[in-house]
Amino acid sequence: MNLLDYLPGVPNFPKPGILFRDISPLLANPAAFKAAILQLEVASKAFKHTHILGIESRGFIFGATLAHHIGTGFALARKPNKLPLASHRESYGLEYGSDSLELQQSSLPKGARVLIVDDVLATGGTIIAASQLLKKAGFEVAGALTLLEISGLQGADTLTERGVANKAVLTA
Repeated sequence: MNLLDYLPGVPNFPKPGILFRDISPLLANPAAFKAAILQLEVASKAFKHTHILGIESRGFIFGATLAHHIGTGFALARKPNKLPLASHRESYGLEYGSDSLELQQSSLPKGARVLIVDDVLATGGTIIAASQLLKKAGFEVAGALTLLEISGLQGADTLTERGVANKAVLTA
């Protein structure tokens, strides 16, 4: 099964010049979704981790499912002002704007070694922000895992340069 067949590109979304990868067809197909999680599981073995951090919002789907599948804890990196308790915040730039991520201070136990999971690696900005957020909160970053890397944007190189080990299941 070629999972790229289930991740069509949508040109000029959310703004002109951006090719958005739609995960909806993959999620709607039970066999494709299962195959994606199994491939993420295999790739996750390259990282020594105790917990998974999913990045809002599509990283929640893959991160939480993977965490459940492999039997590890899961935490959320949320957009601003969506967490009820004291949180750490990290701002970052995107290829089409800027944003922030927050991590509730009580989300992970002391000494957690965290694998960041997201759906797509583009420029790496969101994952770098998640990495900085985890470090600011006192946790160790095990690495970053994505379902898909958009190769032309050099996100993997950026992560490596910033000291974040990373792996993608697919490349397009």
